[in-house]
Amino acid sequence: MDGNIDAHHGGVDSSLLTAERMIYKLHRQGILWGSMGDAGLCGSYPMPVWRKSQYRTQMLFPIPSTGGPFGCNPIGRSSVLYETAKEFPIKGEHFGWLIWRKRNCCASAW
Repeated sequence: MDGNIDAHHGGVDSSLLTAERMIYKLHRQGILWGSMGDAGLCGSYPMPVWRKSQYRTQMLFPIPSTGGPFGCNPIGRSSVLYETAKEFPIKGEHFGWLIWRKRNCCASAW
């Protein structure tokens, strides 16, 4: 968990791994809390062991993922499916990710 990525398979995969490690670390430190399921209906609760199903990732930079079957991907899905043509020399070496977090709410729509 020191930020080192030993086997570099590509920029998309490596940057996504770094983001996932940060989410894991923040959960272990108690900074991020759980917000899904029955316990998260009306507020957050401590979740030191994260549930990957609570998060999804969406690439914003250098080429945004805006739709289709791989627009918003769950944590754990292989990046081979959506990293094609997302990394290119010089300008395409920095990556930005939008992290979506599932949140259950007890307020009804009616």
